Amino acid sequence: MTLRLIIDDPVPGVRYSLQKDDMPFEPRTAGEGPLAFEVPITLQPDGRMTGPFVRREGPVRRFVYIRIGTSAGDHAAAWSRRAKIDIHDIPKALLVSDARLEVHLPGRGKDGSPACATVRPVIGWRPV
Repeated sequence: MTLRLIIDDPVPGVRYSLQKDDMPFEPRTAGEGPLAFEVPITLQPDGRMTGPFVRREGPVRRFVYIRIGTSAGDHAAAWSRRAKIDIHDIPKALLVSDARLEVHLPGRGKDGSPACATVRPVIGWRPV
């Protein structure tokens, strides 16, 4: 299964990356448009999502990190952040091993800086 994380309105000039095995993965610098990341996920027979991009807290919570600024490898950046994208709450009806799902995420916090911490979708999960 593949998850497509789309960051709407990211801060231009800021580096973003996925987190794979506690390291930045394929960092890229935001421009004027949305920024998208493709995340391969393994869907286990019992419905759990696993893989090198998936993190967990407790028995149920699963999420993917997006690294921002120095966390994404830009050592001159003004920010060092991570955005936590929950995936454990994807509707069960959408969880199919060959599914391609996408979600739209806010790119900025209320102060205009890169959104971080637990980031809630602007447009929820949907098949593509």
